[in-house]
Amino acid sequence: MSPSVPKVPAELAPPIAGSRMTSEYLRTMGRTAYLWGWPLVNMHNRLTIMEQVPEPGLLGGAVPAGPPGTLGMLHDYITPDERIVACPNQDVVYGFGILDARLGPTVVQVPDFGGRFWVYQVVDQRTEAFAQLGSMYGTKPGCYLLAPAAWDGEVPEGIAGVFRFDTRIAVCIPRVFLNDTDEDRALVQPLVNQIMAYPLGEYTGRLRTTDWSKAPSFPAGDATGGEQETQWVDPAVFFDTLPAVLDEISPRPGEEALYGLFHSLLDQAADDPRAAQTLKDAAIDADATLVRELFEFRNIGVPLDHHWSTQRNGAAFGGDYLSRTGMGKANVFVNTPTETAYFYQDQDQSGELLTGEHGYTLTFPAGALPPVKGFWSVTLYNEHHFFHRNDLHRYSLGTKNKSLHYGDDGSLTLHAGNRPPADEDLPNWLPAPEGRFSLYLRAYWPEPAALDGTWRPPAVTRTSR
Repeated sequence: MSPSVPKVPAELAPPIAGSRMTSEYLRTMGRTAYLWGWPLVNMHNRLTIMEQVPEPGLLGGAVPAGPPGTLGMLHDYITPDERIVACPNQDVVYGFGILDARLGPTVVQVPDFGGRFWVYQVVDQRTEAFAQLGSMYGTKPGCYLLAPAAWDGEVPEGIAGVFRFDTRIAVCIPRVFLNDTDEDRALVQPLVNQIMAYPLGEYTGRLRTTDWSKAPSFPAGDATGGEQETQWVDPAVFFDTLPAVLDEISPRPGEEALYGLFHSLLDQAADDPRAAQTLKDAAIDADATLVRELFEFRNIGVPLDHHWSTQRNGAAFGGDYLSRTGMGKANVFVNTPTETAYFYQDQDQSGELLTGEHGYTLTFPAGALPPVKGFWSVTLYNEHHFFHRNDLHRYSLGTKNKSLHYGDDGSLTLHAGNRPPADEDLPNWLPAPEGRFSLYLRAYWPEPAALDGTWRPPAVTRTSR
């Protein structure tokens, strides 16, 4: 009689406790865990900073923030001093708030924006969207509830809708379009002042108002200093933080075996100092090689014509852990494609990296501007994915700009480089640093043509000068 063969369980079991693990296995699996967990640890560490903010206001006078369960708002464009989030834009008035499921639900206010474009990006700890609040959704003014999945309390009368998240941490980032005019700055203030978030216990049934132009400022320490984005993930202590993160985020169906694998690595490290050191070294190596490469736009997303790239699953990554970490590293907090189409460029039409030593043009033929119902813009970033300071205080061009110069044939040519173009083209010029830079095209509330590949950005052409 042949021996019985054990059945393979429908749900894959993790490695058997106490199994030997070679150093090479630990290094390989450690790098995998680092790629998978980088965005989750990133969000975990952002919460630790916001827990130190005493009330809604500005970190370092530049970055909207608030203690968990609240948010802070700007009242104008974000400034070049910001270092909390790479790839900011100067098309909207930003807000930022972080939620902690352990503190219960948060109320978020939506004023009546009329015909002005707006969207609140609301994502969980996986940086995936779980709410639909914005112009493209036809959201009505009112108060909405952002609640932990496990919360079973009573929803008060007057709450217009409830959105639930199943991780410990979530983030709410309001964006309100602003034309670059003094008139529009005045018009947007009463709207921005009604954008607030607060714990459910403070809900009164009526919209509250605050004057964000008088928001208090709090010291930010290293969180807004330097030239690069705040280092939210320290590879040297990544595996010290990962156990807490695994507890904060339950596995999705199909991820149970992956969680079991990561727990087996952590158990091995807890029992063997040499294994712990191997995992630490693997994280440091993965950060310097695997994840660092994902910072460059040319290494992420879906390739398009003329060396552009895009992404089509922002804030809805699912099991695409490569894109989740790639977007998190290069430009965290991307919107869903229905909210924003993004196009990234590091190279000119011949494949050479963009550098301020040369001048470049980007020409949209007549009738071929980015197809949007909201707005579009082209932003220039330095090598660290932040604004390049310049005397014009100009970091992007697009819908918000009312003085762009169009050609006689209706075409629009934008210029980029360290040296200004001819006088008649100055309104269309994006000043660049002397070194490397990138161009970043946003299409908010995109038409289908911007999502299905029917419309694609034109080539970035190097000029002779």
